[in-house]
Amino acid sequence: MDDDPSPGAGRRFALDVQVSSEAGRVALSRARVAAIAGQVLRGEGCRSAMLTITFVTNRTIARLNRRHLGHTGATDILTFEHAAAATGAPMVGDVYIAPGVARANAAAFGCSVREELARLTVHGVLHALGWDHPEGAARLQSAMWRRQERWVRRLRGEGAW
Repeated sequence: MDDDPSPGAGRRFALDVQVSSEAGRVALSRARVAAIAGQVLRGEGCRSAMLTITFVTNRTIARLNRRHLGHTGATDILTFEHAAAATGAPMVGDVYIAPGVARANAAAFGCSVREELARLTVHGVLHALGWDHPEGAARLQSAMWRRQERWVRRLRGEGAW
């Protein structure tokens, strides 16, 4: 468990972020991904969380996408929120990220693979915290997307990847 003191508040956070990869090497270390997720959780006011982040192959994420959302093909990220922190219990969630799709996205968006993986980590954490966005191009204008991109800018400025 990762207990970090809240700056200036004298409170402690109970954040358990576990990162694993079933997709081989990933451009960001597991420790870096966990640190990014923890920073976003704390920054969003989450006091207690159990979150797993798993890097999976395109084939695995396509299977999860079909089974759970009824969509065909690989996607970059899937998030499952099991319990929201607002209920008084820890926020519990699972995030699945496909580094292969992230690499293609990074090339298409003109950013590094590390930045795209950091962006997907932030995206998954926000979803696990209950944020959502519309499908299609409208998601780029959503409150969640703007919040995500503020986090990405902040993390970039701090040299998080």
